Amino acid sequence: MNGWTIGIIGGSGLYDVEGIEDGEWIEMASPWGAPSDACFVGRVGHVRVVFLPRHGRGHRISPSELNARANIDVLKRLGVTDVLAISSVGSLVEDRPPGSFTVVDQFIDRTKGRPSSFFGSGLVAHVSMADPVCPRLSGLAAEAARAAGADTQVGGTYLAMEGPQFSTRAESHLYRSWGCQIIGMTGMPEAKLAREAELPYALVGMVTDYDCWREDEAAVDVAQVIAQLSANAAKARRLVMHLLRNLPAERAASPIDTCLDTALITAPAARDPALLAKLDAVAGRALG
Repeated sequence: MNGWTIGIIGGSGLYDVEGIEDGEWIEMASPWGAPSDACFVGRVGHVRVVFLPRHGRGHRISPSELNARANIDVLKRLGVTDVLAISSVGSLVEDRPPGSFTVVDQFIDRTKGRPSSFFGSGLVAHVSMADPVCPRLSGLAAEAARAAGADTQVGGTYLAMEGPQFSTRAESHLYRSWGCQIIGMTGMPEAKLAREAELPYALVGMVTDYDCWREDEAAVDVAQVIAQLSANAAKARRLVMHLLRNLPAERAASPIDTCLDTALITAPAARDPALLAKLDAVAGRALG
């Protein structure tokens, strides 16, 4: 058993978390390029915390231009053991209105052109994404969301779209027909990369709008999203602090901690030294 280092990835509207003790912004380099921003590193009680604003402070980076590989890599380099992602999303169902939170348990990935793996030619790996989130961390996040006063739904499928444009009405209706509950632009490939980095991952979606499937009202726009962001962010900050203050003193091991043990397929003698060097943080444990 070891202690917790919780990585918090803050989405739209959540660019800082108040209450982190002895915190400082730390600039981190990654062999995968530049991360979104520096990381704010500190403590809350017995828990070490690493906060990374996904879009950068001031919301500088478009969803399609996020360097998710660098973001996950720097969290791993800073000793993160588990990742809680907070994301603004649209709702595809009536019973998840703006202001409500969804603790995601499944994804459908409709992104395109984004690097979605740390592995490739020279070192091939296939991690399981059948259950893409950590049930333990998701349960703790759901408890914290309710304690923060959020109308919280546990379980839901997140449709990850490319963006940065919002959906067409036809797309929105299609995603509803697939059984998706929420839609966003950043959950993938982030969740895939966290799994490859052996980081248990949970995502809480903060609903800002109903996308554009409701025929009797105006489609979502940025003004509508911004209007809901501040209220959602206040609840998200309370969620984060409740989670951190109520984690067990010791962190029990998770099967995700060692998932690369059954994922690497390239023979050791055939592995590319240059790729191995880039994987020093992400896969260093499995590669020895």
